[in-house]
Amino acid sequence: MLIRAGACLLLAGFVFAQTNPSAKQTSATNPSANPPAKALGFRNFAAQTSLDQKFLQVPDPTLAGQELKTLTAVPHIAGSKEDYATAKYVAQKFREAGLETKIVPYRVMMNFPKKIQVTAYDANGKQIMSGPTPEHVSDDPYQDDKRIVTAFNGYSASGDVTAEVVYANYGRPQDFAELAAKHIDVRGKIVIVRYGANFRGVKAYLAQQRGAAGVIIYSDPADDGYFRGDKYPQGPYRPATGVQRGSIQYLFKYPGDPTTPGFASTPDLPASKRIPLKDATNQPTIPSTPLSYHDAAPILKALGGSESPRAWQGALPFTYHTGPGPVKVHMVLQQDYALHTIWDVIGKIPGTQYPDDWVIVGNHRDAWVYGAVDPNSGTAAMLEAVHGVGTLLQQGWKPQRTVVFSSWDAEEEGLIGSTEWAEQHTAQMAHAVAYFNVDVGVSGPNFGAEAVPSLKPFLVSITKLVPSPQGGTVYDAWLSSQKQAAAKHPNLDEHAGQAQRSSPLVDGIQMGDLGSGSDYTPFIQHLGVPSTDIGSSGPYGVYHSTFDDYTWFTKFADPTFVYLQQQARVLGLEALHMADADVLPYDYAVYGEEVVGYLETAQKKATKAGMSNLNFDAALAAAQRFHEAGARALVAEQNPNGQLAGQNTILRKVEEDLLSQRGLPNRPWFKHTVYAPGEYTGYAAVVIPGVNEAIDAKDAARADSQLEVLTRALDRAATTLNQMP
Repeated sequence: MLIRAGACLLLAGFVFAQTNPSAKQTSATNPSANPPAKALGFRNFAAQTSLDQKFLQVPDPTLAGQELKTLTAVPHIAGSKEDYATAKYVAQKFREAGLETKIVPYRVMMNFPKKIQVTAYDANGKQIMSGPTPEHVSDDPYQDDKRIVTAFNGYSASGDVTAEVVYANYGRPQDFAELAAKHIDVRGKIVIVRYGANFRGVKAYLAQQRGAAGVIIYSDPADDGYFRGDKYPQGPYRPATGVQRGSIQYLFKYPGDPTTPGFASTPDLPASKRIPLKDATNQPTIPSTPLSYHDAAPILKALGGSESPRAWQGALPFTYHTGPGPVKVHMVLQQDYALHTIWDVIGKIPGTQYPDDWVIVGNHRDAWVYGAVDPNSGTAAMLEAVHGVGTLLQQGWKPQRTVVFSSWDAEEEGLIGSTEWAEQHTAQMAHAVAYFNVDVGVSGPNFGAEAVPSLKPFLVSITKLVPSPQGGTVYDAWLSSQKQAAAKHPNLDEHAGQAQRSSPLVDGIQMGDLGSGSDYTPFIQHLGVPSTDIGSSGPYGVYHSTFDDYTWFTKFADPTFVYLQQQARVLGLEALHMADADVLPYDYAVYGEEVVGYLETAQKKATKAGMSNLNFDAALAAAQRFHEAGARALVAEQNPNGQLAGQNTILRKVEEDLLSQRGLPNRPWFKHTVYAPGEYTGYAAVVIPGVNEAIDAKDAARADSQLEVLTRALDRAATTLNQMP
């Protein structure tokens, strides 16, 4: 770090702690002394190993902790002056590391709350609740800051609604179907649902489709409160007044500024180019607001009707009922919609050999309140990765490919900063070789990751080079934690309800697929840039609440900041290896194997759904050709006499081949034929989404059409791979 000791910088209410560049670097763990002799993509891995070891020595847990404390000093919701102060801080860090740095503004449509009021009345008209209750616990030094914005839902409609209440569990399709089977009509009612199982925007989407007048989303203690363990401040779980804020934008339709789908909301964009907000298809039309379980409990307790299904019972100390009524709720939501400026921070290191081939590293910076875990544990990790890369620059290193470090803004509202930037740079993204994301960087000690299949072996190889605070490498700790979880929950299926099988193991590791809910979405699912996402998890019950602050983090997530250091090392090595690999280290054999599995599982699901006449033969044959071409390409990648430039051009084109320019049915912004967020999950990935969602809808004609689209995409990819010299 290049900031002088003893100095301070006052920016919009922040006091930024400074550090001494000559101070001895502290570390709870040391870099691996036994790196492998070779790695996919490198003709001479010994040279890269030497560079890796220099880098691994630099990221510092103490500095990461100081950066986290600075970033979380005050609330900094997107579009606020405090948010801009964090942009200037990150830009300063980038510049001091030697990056070519710009703060890039966008003008985007967002809402802030003018009035949020929820009042409940029992059958006799007696008031039983008035909220929202301010978030408060017995001991937290950050909770009373007057800059904390009242809990609200991003992109909720305004409304003044009085109606009976219906309880709909998690607000999933099957939950609404169960209500319908019980002849419980939600039309004109306020639906109360609990957080979990799907994206909050899907809950509002389904309620709106069924004619509900409004939605309340509350946090049940069964899911992240006292049922899980001690609540904050005694433990890591959600206290009674803790509220999960969040956007209910229909991200599964398209993310970003709702008035500019497919193009960037630059400051000079004429108003005539924007679509009216009322015409945006990713916007709910009914009001929605979040509540704590302190405020939701009186509503749920007063509900009549039949007992809820036992699987719907949460952890509040009474029997849950479905309603409707007799309890009524009066919900008054006044949202202020306007164009607001947000600020991305972009730091670039030009490549010497392939300057047009970008390696992009990204994390968002804005938070609903303080955002110690989400997202600024990721920001601190990224800043320490930049610290390490900056040290290499000082020592004379320059990357072969251009490296771009990105601090996104307004992710919480709808992945806005990343989406607008990616849409602005669509032409350059055709040459981008990877996007590496970190969001919730650290909430505990358990490393995890999601990636496109071609990068899963690459990411596993990186974790074998990084020491774990638990001893051994990150890979060792990752494998151990997965084995322990499998032993504890042998029947656990994290993809329950999804049309896919478990992915093939990579060196014993089960890695997830990319859905949505973070900034990789525009890169992989709209533009076809191979992507990864990393995190380190643990008991974390204060998500999107006031209490996700520096105090919570230092008590329960990472008191000595060694996991921030770990994440910085993993993220930095991802960037270094992709920037300097002779041949792009993609493994399309793994990709092909996964797609074959997806199709086999979808075929079984179609048969079970009574659609056995669907013909999967052509798609399965194309997937097998893709797999075989990937295996041949993998051999060619390791040929020491291969033609590097030609191989890299071919390898990069493959992911783009998997896009369909027409996009998914009813969601044309999402163009990837293999991965998308589910229309009814929102966060979780649905694989071969065109096919699987057609089967879910029992639409045989659409399923057949989407099988053809997928077959053509797989054949394009196989044909490209077969051109490997």
